[in-house]
Amino acid sequence: MKAFRSSQQIESWVIYQMVSKGVAAGAHAVCEQAEWDAMERQSPGRHFLIQSGIENEAVAERLARGTSGDPLPRQYGKKLKV
Repeated sequence: MKAFRSSQQIESWVIYQMVSKGVAAGAHAVCEQAEWDAMERQSPGRHFLIQSGIENEAVAERLARGTSGDPLPRQYGKKLKV
């Protein structure tokens, strides 16, 4: 039998980065607050918290991605050199 989450439980998401040699490095990652808490208990200081309290995964993913993947702005009026 599957266990279902209580409808009263509020899900929260966080954005974090791995820490290498004391410096946050690499791409931003997203996980649920409970997962973040477990990671910090297991390996304190190994991850750098960027933002917490995000209401849903889609918003967290967009914030973590930043402008990466956004379409490049078109440049009008410039002629290509042939």
